[in-house]
Amino acid sequence: MGESLSTKIETTKVCHTLLQSPRFFQLLLQIDTDLATQMHATPCACGGVLHRANYPRKPKACPEEVLADFRSRWSFCCNLCRKRSTPMSVRFLGRRVYVALAVVVLAVKRNKINAATTQAGEALGVPERTIARWRQWWLQLFCATALWQAQCGRFMPSVEITELPQSLMARFTGTAHEAMGHLLKFLSPLSVRI
Repeated sequence: MGESLSTKIETTKVCHTLLQSPRFFQLLLQIDTDLATQMHATPCACGGVLHRANYPRKPKACPEEVLADFRSRWSFCCNLCRKRSTPMSVRFLGRRVYVALAVVVLAVKRNKINAATTQAGEALGVPERTIARWRQWWLQLFCATALWQAQCGRFMPSVEITELPQSLMARFTGTAHEAMGHLLKFLSPLSVRI
């Protein structure tokens, strides 16, 4: 049987606490570090060596304790052809200034957990119009991505598009830390241009 509505609401409330968990953000940093290390160990397609050339970031919705670690995005530049190589990231979702976790958790439909979402958004200083824009992204643009088109059939039961991102969050199991980590890894291809 599926989860009851109260269980889904409780799970989403727990996910809101992750937004203020330096420990979880340290886990995300470690995942990104591992992804960057793998990319750095691989030579450029031209045969050149990749050198660090990180992008500066000004992340929002990030705990103060880990903010310094989130002020740059891993990236590399080939010493021969000068081509950029940027690894996938679980910390950032493309070029958005808000961390990926916020884009997922705060975009949950308002009528589902209004109090928790509103409180978390206010605490992090995320404007309502920004959250509304993320909600539209989930409902319209996310569904059109190559990632979603290739992977949507793998979820059973299928993900309810009108309930994104909560319906997608529910497909990843484990503790809140584990499930959200798996979801952010799933979304990580969206963090780079292909």
